[in-house]
Amino acid sequence: MALKATIFKVELSVADLDRNVYENFSLTLAQHPSENDTRMMVRLLAFMLFADERLEFGKGLSTDDEPDLWRKDLTGAIDLWIYVGQLDERWLRKAAGRAARVVVVCYGDRVADVWWEQNRARLEKLSNLTVYRLSSDDMQALAGLVNRSMNLQCTIQEGEALITGGGDPVRVQPGLLFGALHG
Repeated sequence: MALKATIFKVELSVADLDRNVYENFSLTLAQHPSENDTRMMVRLLAFMLFADERLEFGKGLSTDDEPDLWRKDLTGAIDLWIYVGQLDERWLRKAAGRAARVVVVCYGDRVADVWWEQNRARLEKLSNLTVYRLSSDDMQALAGLVNRSMNLQCTIQEGEALITGGGDPVRVQPGLLFGALHG
């Protein structure tokens, strides 16, 4: 019998002073059996950083041709394609051909650094790609917020996210490896 996803409910308030976005979201996150808490929280952080009423979670790890998050315009064209982790460069090229903008949020200090150095030359040719890197310390702090029912507030200012509501406040400063800051 196949393992089932674990469902998390999130009430999220985002105040993004950098993009002038102030929204409340009721989200349901499905954590794939092979996905750890850290990766799930990075997906949630990516939602916070790019919060929009049309931003949606993809089908997850079990579906290769969908991102972790995406935003489509009213015609169905893909505006934004977001991956979490260190993805094969070929998949990123494919995504760059399908979406107006592709964002990678990589994490895991040494693993992310090695991935970036191995793929940098090819990825920097993709004009619609942006790559962010999160530190392991930030990821551990984020994973500490995990609860089956979360009520979180995220304030973003000058590229730094302050997440409160799940215990100790968590500050996350995504590092820009390549591309333009989102806006």
